[in-house]
Amino acid sequence: MTAQPGAENGSAADRRPVVVGVDGSEKSKDALTWAARWAALSGVDLLAVIIWHYPTMFGWAPPWPDGYDPGAEANQLLQDTVRQVLGASPAISVTTRVFEGAAAPTLVELSKEASLIVVGSRGHGEFAGMLIGSVSEFLAGHAHCPVVIIRN
Repeated sequence: MTAQPGAENGSAADRRPVVVGVDGSEKSKDALTWAARWAALSGVDLLAVIIWHYPTMFGWAPPWPDGYDPGAEANQLLQDTVRQVLGASPAISVTTRVFEGAAAPTLVELSKEASLIVVGSRGHGEFAGMLIGSVSEFLAGHAHCPVVIIRN
């Protein structure tokens, strides 16, 4: 028997959080909205994550200004997006986390402890004409839990 949304006494696996990837794009805001609704219906927590990395070209990273903290900038974007989409006091338990690394493998690793992963079909790295982005495509093929890709 599989657990249904809203099941009160599910197994530990049924209590794993819904993980949603956020990058501030409109697609990720749609994914956050959908994930929050699913988490509320399922009675589980929501884990909103943002993943950043130093972009490199040809093996070298560009010089950054002194005091530049991309992790703090990513965290601010995540907090602002969650507040904009879910409000200051969401009706569900929401945890936010910032990760450094490549988005696709980081989300796959997070899927090991998730009940569901939700991402937008394309984020800020979109190419014209692509139906889904490289991260969502990779995740669909490699995740350890169900994946929802929001296209609207």
